[in-house]
Amino acid sequence: MVTAADLRQGMAVRIDQQVYRVMEVESRAGAAKMGGTVRARLSNARSERIRDQHFRPQERLEDVEVEQGRLEFLYGDESTCKFLRLDSFEQVECPSAGLGLAQKLLPPGTEVSAEFVEGELISIDLPDTVEARVISTAPPARTQQDSGRKEAKLENGLTLQVPLFIAPDEMVSVDLKTGRYVERVRAQHRKGALKLSDTQDGRRDHA
Repeated sequence: MVTAADLRQGMAVRIDQQVYRVMEVESRAGAAKMGGTVRARLSNARSERIRDQHFRPQERLEDVEVEQGRLEFLYGDESTCKFLRLDSFEQVECPSAGLGLAQKLLPPGTEVSAEFVEGELISIDLPDTVEARVISTAPPARTQQDSGRKEAKLENGLTLQVPLFIAPDEMVSVDLKTGRYVERVRAQHRKGALKLSDTQDGRRDHA
């Protein structure tokens, strides 16, 4: 148990049988005989719904241990994404809607950090960008030539605008939140930031 005055960002507490992550905490001192208050912005670990709640500083709450772990992305579809827990080798899943474009863009084999409460997955720390291979590019239209961009199709099926110098079979970096092109990934850069997906590509190349 913890008091409301001890709440800190990142902690997890149980309220009305629901687990919440503490997003923000603000303490206010009371005036005269009035006691102070603690305002906490909470996020439901399952629904991700946000609620603001006020507590008395000495009000006791049930704290819940947050476990850190590593996951490997397996695959995803329109409804569910599946991961492998690297400590127990158990499969866990989460709704695709909660991952946004990661369901389409995250390469299988990518490792991510995650948090669990009582064995249940509550959050995934996704990378800002991911790498993808260009399989085809369309000739730039006149308007695209003016902007220096053309349409490209990635191996995962996503279509996006890329600079005119991008050619098929090149690797590009894509913003995981917006799905927009970030930069061309050069071979030297990829060697310095080797990922599990890269080693899998290498095995396929030598097969």
